[in-house]
Amino acid sequence: MTIPALKITNLKKTYPNGTAALKGVDLTVPQGEFFALLGANGAGKSTMIGIISSLFPQTDGTVEIFGVDLHKNPSLAKSHLGVVPQEFNFNQFEKCLDILIIQAGYYGIKKKDALPRAEFLLKELGLWDKKDTKARSLSGGMKRRLMIARALMHRPKLLILDEPTAGVDIELRRSMWDFMERINKDEGTSIILTTHYLEEAEQLCKYIAILNHGEILINTDMKSLLTQLSLETFVFDLKDELKNTPTLNNISHINLADNKTLEITLNKTQNLNDVFTQLNNLNIQIVSMRNKANRLEELFMGVVDSYFHKGKMKDENKLNKDENKLNNGYC
Repeated sequence: MTIPALKITNLKKTYPNGTAALKGVDLTVPQGEFFALLGANGAGKSTMIGIISSLFPQTDGTVEIFGVDLHKNPSLAKSHLGVVPQEFNFNQFEKCLDILIIQAGYYGIKKKDALPRAEFLLKELGLWDKKDTKARSLSGGMKRRLMIARALMHRPKLLILDEPTAGVDIELRRSMWDFMERINKDEGTSIILTTHYLEEAEQLCKYIAILNHGEILINTDMKSLLTQLSLETFVFDLKDELKNTPTLNNISHINLADNKTLEITLNKTQNLNDVFTQLNNLNIQIVSMRNKANRLEELFMGVVDSYFHKGKMKDENKLNKDENKLNNGYC
């Protein structure tokens, strides 16, 4: 049986003030996969990552990284791990290349062996021309890419990316997606991604877990989760203008957003090909089509809403206070 990249069992974290940030979390990340860990602010994501990274201890439970118990053998466990935190935590006065070489040294990698790896990563991430530039002179997007390069210097088996594309423009974000997919595929690196860009998780990740107030609400594969959608709205960009909203058989939710844009909502039993056929029969030519809203975002909100409606939040005022504390530094 293949050893999982990460296995978390009954993980709990209670802070001295009594706030329970993690409430017995069980989570398994398959080896070699791209895994999304989602949750709102205060959900416990940062607490979990902090424990995995050994920034602070858990109250109870175990963490295993490629079968190595983090508490019993922290050095070996952490040798398998690379972490890209949200905050820039490198020496801003060091040159980019030096930051990577120094990082490799922490893992016993000699400079002559680290240089080819550093060159590869800087070139892949579009930073080679900045190798002799001090980090403080880089833009925010460049600093984020440098953080990723640093975390990959020792070829970790498991990479944790905590909001890696926050504040990055769309074009650069997509180039970073491409790079992360290559690292996952070519080097076999298992990747855990936390992100507020839910389309990012849908695009990249095969598996997903949703964390809310210290509990795992869903832990499944992305494909199965997305099949739970009951309704989906498609946006059709048209070649020619329409004066009136067309009538389609067995489809009631049709909106003419503007003269050249149709919004059509379908349920799970309705066939998208039938829509194309009917529009074609009406001589309505389609230029392009897209989803109106991110599907994962719709599901995420539905799962969290369901959690509240089931009565698990009996003392909402107390939990709101706890969440504020978490957002102010505990989580």
